[in-house]
Amino acid sequence: MSIEDKNDQIFKALGHRVRRQMLDLLKDQPRTTGNLCALLPDLDRCTVMQHLGVLEAAGLVIAERRGRERWNHLDALPIHAIHERWIGPYAAYAAAMLSKLKAQVEA
Repeated sequence: MSIEDKNDQIFKALGHRVRRQMLDLLKDQPRTTGNLCALLPDLDRCTVMQHLGVLEAAGLVIAERRGRERWNHLDALPIHAIHERWIGPYAAYAAAMLSKLKAQVEA
């Protein structure tokens, strides 16, 4: 799978508000699938599992089996890679432009 295909998977996974909400819930600590279902009462277990499947395919969630429980862990490295590729350079460009504007206004 190419880098661009992988990025498409990541953006697809991040494109749905429920999946972003799940990642927010996993940000602080790993959670069982049952715990995620309890925290997302509007969704049935099957829907939660489908969303987790998309997140896993994108590499954003790592599932670990412990007995009968499935623990879901956030893997933030793909999000960091997106930040490094797109957000960081654009933020640096915007800061440089603001600095240039400030210098022009003060002159």
